[in-house]
Amino acid sequence: MARWLAGSTSDAEDIVQEACLRAYRGIGNFRGGNPRAWMMMIVRNTAFTWLKKHRNPAFVSIENSEQLGAEETHAIADPATPETALIERVDAARLETAIASLPPLFRETLVLREVQGFDYRAIGEITGVPIGTVMSRLARARRRLMLAIGADKS
Repeated sequence: MARWLAGSTSDAEDIVQEACLRAYRGIGNFRGGNPRAWMMMIVRNTAFTWLKKHRNPAFVSIENSEQLGAEETHAIADPATPETALIERVDAARLETAIASLPPLFRETLVLREVQGFDYRAIGEITGVPIGTVMSRLARARRRLMLAIGADKS
């Protein structure tokens, strides 16, 4: 989550370290529920605080898009041909760039749902918005993503 919000692995490492310190200090405030969602909320809040302090939050870095695409494609079975491998890498890079270009609120909602696998209720808790807003942001993020990928192919 930190990597997706920050757009940079080195910034994400700083954010996660700070989030872990905050979680450690605030463990007494944890009142049960989903510990993963609680931690993700801390990471999210830390990321936005860190980004506000260190750079313009509208800035999107895609410095690691090739590396991130390579990490994600390791889970895919080896392609049958070099051409298939090349197409998969190009598609992964295109998707990574399209996700990185989404506005932060849409990007975080999409990543929480599609990458992290949280349900709508947990996303609402993490982001502090009602489930209807989560659903709306997710629909808009998906629509923008499809438009960006479609425009990129033409």
